[in-house]
Amino acid sequence: MDLVPALEEPLKKVLGPATAKVMAEHLGLHSVGDLLHHYPRRYEERGQLTHLADLPMDEHVTVVAQVADARLHTFASAKAPRGKGQRLEVTITDGSGRLQLVFFGHGVHKPHKDLLPGTRAMFAGKVSLFNRRLQLAHPAYELLRGADDDAAEAVETWAGALIPLYPATAKLESWKIGKAIQTVLPSAQEAVDPLPESLREGRGLVPLPEALLKIHRPHTKADIADAHARLKWDEAFVLQVALARRRHADAQLPAVPRKPAPDGLLSAFDDRLPFTLTDGQQKVSKEIFDDLATDHPMHRLLQGEVGSGKTLVALRAMLAVVDAGGQAAMLAPTEVLAQQHHRSIVEMMGELAEGGMLGGSEQGTKVVLLTGSMGTAARRQAMLDLVTGEAGIVIGTHALIEDKVQFHDLGLVVVDEQHRFGVEQRDALRGKGKQPPHLLVMTATPIPRTVAMTVFGDLETSVLDQLPAGRSPIASHVVPAADKPHFLTRAWERVREEVENGHQAYVVCPRIGDEEDDPKKARKSAEDEAEKRPPLAVLDIADQLAKGPLSGLRVEVLHGRMHPDDKDAVMRRFAAGETHVLVATTVIEVGVNVPNATAMVIMDADRFGVSQLHQLRGRVGRGSAAGLCLLVSEMPEASPARQRLNAVASTLDGFELSRIDLEQRREGDVLGQAQSGARTSLRVLAVIEDEEIIAEARQEATAVVEADPELTGLPGLRTALDALLDEEREQYLEKG
Repeated sequence: MDLVPALEEPLKKVLGPATAKVMAEHLGLHSVGDLLHHYPRRYEERGQLTHLADLPMDEHVTVVAQVADARLHTFASAKAPRGKGQRLEVTITDGSGRLQLVFFGHGVHKPHKDLLPGTRAMFAGKVSLFNRRLQLAHPAYELLRGADDDAAEAVETWAGALIPLYPATAKLESWKIGKAIQTVLPSAQEAVDPLPESLREGRGLVPLPEALLKIHRPHTKADIADAHARLKWDEAFVLQVALARRRHADAQLPAVPRKPAPDGLLSAFDDRLPFTLTDGQQKVSKEIFDDLATDHPMHRLLQGEVGSGKTLVALRAMLAVVDAGGQAAMLAPTEVLAQQHHRSIVEMMGELAEGGMLGGSEQGTKVVLLTGSMGTAARRQAMLDLVTGEAGIVIGTHALIEDKVQFHDLGLVVVDEQHRFGVEQRDALRGKGKQPPHLLVMTATPIPRTVAMTVFGDLETSVLDQLPAGRSPIASHVVPAADKPHFLTRAWERVREEVENGHQAYVVCPRIGDEEDDPKKARKSAEDEAEKRPPLAVLDIADQLAKGPLSGLRVEVLHGRMHPDDKDAVMRRFAAGETHVLVATTVIEVGVNVPNATAMVIMDADRFGVSQLHQLRGRVGRGSAAGLCLLVSEMPEASPARQRLNAVASTLDGFELSRIDLEQRREGDVLGQAQSGARTSLRVLAVIEDEEIIAEARQEATAVVEADPELTGLPGLRTALDALLDEEREQYLEKG
């Protein structure tokens, strides 16, 4: 029987079942290798202390500090009526600030003995607020003794001058994780190196076992730097090899080349356009047409600023495929969006969208809509048009993916708003072609180049960054509703002014408001600050506005839980100008095109992400009149939330904003979200800061895969790939 390699040894064998269970459930760590790759979040120097002044609320923290004083209070309570209740209050300090620790009841005896003034220790607990002061209630602690103490173990565990602090949980403090890592650290010697030796030596990187030793037991800051430099390369390189292998495999797949007929549907469409394409649209269209003409499937990501004309570029690609005898399908994330795309494409095409109908054009084709809520007869007709090839273009929601839907010859799949689509859905649609169809993924959320290389590394990228002529500028302002309530009053006056000038407005709220509110949740104490109250809701705000500041105007609501026919009716009335103000959730975030809507007020704007605010704002200023976007927030001026809003108000450049967004969030959120829920594998690599490493790793990976697609000469790299591509991730890349 084979011996289990040291790094694959289950933790329960090495650390015992109780600790292993907590590690598996709370930290996702199952084997010795997993634990060795659970890196410290930061390091404390023995002589230095954590900045207590910067502690985040409601987070589990580990701090190194010194006891300033400790007081034991006795008091009467229901449980101890004779004044025998005990509370120990310990104040710790680090020079930058002070923090209160409290212990109650039977829990006071040991800390009362241990935590004498002058004692240094590590404390771990959840930061809470009591009487406007930060505190840790019943924190776990570990005393830091000097090397002259009897504690050989303490010296061993906290070797060197640097104390590693690990991402921890309430169930498992940082120092317990540290001790567990000391137990398994000898196994690091058996770590198989995924980097080809020539690459490692050429870049002066330390071997993997040495990097693992240095990240967990550094003696100097230089050790940490060496370890980081090496481990960043591992992450970037292994991920890029996985993507390079996808690209290589895709390039081997057969596809039908689709070249538009010289005087066909595409030419007829271009002839009837009332404007000329921007240089950007022409350049991107050429990239797409070149891909469509090859005999392996196109895999392209089309990023475009809100309003840069992506739909037009995608439509021209679809028409080129129809010209070449194939069919094109556009997949939209919601019914509202599918209906809008259908409407705007039919409008743009005119009689060209009425192929085979009376009054339709000779070169025309049928454009059908297919969504889940369509009536049976309409649905049956749409499916018939698809299977016979009568319909060249179909626009739909995931209803397109159902087994019953068959195509005559599917040549191109266009996916709108990548981040809303599960990978499985894209794959199911791609499986409907006789040969793999070409794939064009559109996103209006600008993605910095490095993230595109990391998340969508198997797609070639095209960028539309010019706005077409005729789009108006949008002015954005933050409205601090708590500090300056008269600003909010003025905001509603501005909305009235826009309506009086013949325009329309959106008001966006984070919540619908018809949820079954839990009375227990509703009864919050008065101390709960603005961030603790529930987000503002569409139904409440619409009601307040109609009775108050916007009385006399026609106000309607739109949200995701309405019946599709009702949603469509509301949108039609708004598009026709019959409704003055539309109070909605983020269902209007993408694809809604009402050129007459010039103002948008976003309530509780701090509850939305930067990219989402940018998307929403792109719904105004779509006509000849200038747009206005007001970001309403009750957050205090100095808060990070307000800084985010100021950033959005200060620039209309989506790429700049997406960088800000990424710098403020952990990349893991971005990658995790884009990777179909697969947990991000990035632990030390920072997508924004490590742009150069990612770009170089991509080049190296491409070269390695071209020379040896099966990686037969690199067993260590194969092992690392298998670990990265656990089933879930393998599927993600397979289907990406």
